Amino acid sequence: MPVKIYNTLTRKKEELRPLEEGHVKLYVCGITSYDYCHIGHARSALVFDMVVRYLRYRGYRVTFVRNFTDIDDKIIRRAAEQGVEASDLAQRFIDEFYTDMDHLGVLRPDIEPRATEHIPEMIALIEELIERGLAYASGGDVYFRVGRFPDYGQLSGRSLEDMQAGARIEVNDQKEHPMDFVLWKASKPGEPKWDSPWGEGRPGWHIECSAMSRKYLGETFDIHGGGKDLIFPHHENEIAQSMGATGKPFANLWMHHGFVTIKDEKMSKSLGNFLTIRDVLAAYAPEVLRLFIFSTQYRNPLDFTEAAMRDAESGLARMYECLARINALADGSPEAETVIGKKDRQKLASLRQRFEYAMDNDFNTAQAVGLLFDAVKTLNKITRALPASPAEDDVATLRRAAADLRELGGILGLLGQDPADYVAARKQALLDKLDISDEEIEELIARRSEARKNRDWATSDAIRDKLLGHGIELQDSQDGTTWDVTL
Repeated sequence: MPVKIYNTLTRKKEELRPLEEGHVKLYVCGITSYDYCHIGHARSALVFDMVVRYLRYRGYRVTFVRNFTDIDDKIIRRAAEQGVEASDLAQRFIDEFYTDMDHLGVLRPDIEPRATEHIPEMIALIEELIERGLAYASGGDVYFRVGRFPDYGQLSGRSLEDMQAGARIEVNDQKEHPMDFVLWKASKPGEPKWDSPWGEGRPGWHIECSAMSRKYLGETFDIHGGGKDLIFPHHENEIAQSMGATGKPFANLWMHHGFVTIKDEKMSKSLGNFLTIRDVLAAYAPEVLRLFIFSTQYRNPLDFTEAAMRDAESGLARMYECLARINALADGSPEAETVIGKKDRQKLASLRQRFEYAMDNDFNTAQAVGLLFDAVKTLNKITRALPASPAEDDVATLRRAAADLRELGGILGLLGQDPADYVAARKQALLDKLDISDEEIEELIARRSEARKNRDWATSDAIRDKLLGHGIELQDSQDGTTWDVTL
């Protein structure tokens, strides 16, 4: 099955057909570096990290470009508030971004251009637009004439009239049309500035991605990505600028991921529901956040809740426990009989094919994660049924399936740690949080054993439930009762 991607531009799934055979060129809009990154940024970074990993797994060569906006009104304002240079503030939060991404295990893009390092390319593109009559200088600024680009609104599905009617537009006598957008801004006192044919100033936000994507990926490339909040105006304006200058398609496929919400409200500082990546990673392991994010298909909204994060934490632990048990198996006996049924063998053998089918269908990680958990369930059932001396073929089957599980999980950035170490560390962390002492646990176990001896099943069950409420799970055997913390 070919890889199919939902194209925002055409509003349907389309087969990925790279312009250069076997080579996918991907551009993703990066951060504006003026503050710490929030979990919306985490979703964007992780989604396209997954896309790159999967395409490379499928045999494609991928050139991944993600930019930094390091000059912008927000950066200038924040720098003024803190009494620092805008360039220093931007660099600080680029460094903080890398810290967060490294903690999340995000692969570095192949190219990470910065806006301030590509001013000549932006000026050249603006000059082309002026020559074509699609842009004009006015009062030291330069604007794009949206009325002369007939396809304006094609990505967002809006007409120019609807956009104007629904927009809050500041009065600006320098514009020919209220919806014209800025390509170059004349500098104000104290602001960073660069020389240009229209006087000292700095680029508008939208022009940078058009210039940098063209420099590194060409006039037309395969995939352009970002969040749904970038569809309008940012990506709409990129299309107008780029196609206006070249007359060629800009990007063949447009990918947009959904918002992260908190209590079903879009995350924002004004609502007081703003969570940084480091806020989340202070409470949860990076792979837990990854599993939470990939449990929802990338185009759908993602509601952040503590309950969902705890579910992801428990689910990840189940995966690691399963792998640890299989890794601990001794080599089997060639004389022993198999306990693995035909149906389970087929299910494990087809895991990779079914995983690829889900991922080929617009990177459906929700379905792919479900398949991984289903494999864990099957593996756990088999390991519980193994005799003391299992069949050699059964052990080999389990080890192959565990290797598949780890490789496929790795496409999502999961299961990268040593399973035994992960399980041991998690158990110790849970032990440290217990609100009951070892002595109290042993006393309750002794009382339960006495109740079981007297066939007082109600008391026995009540004690088991009480311990389970403290995170303690009991295991009964012929040798007595042992306990462990629940994962």
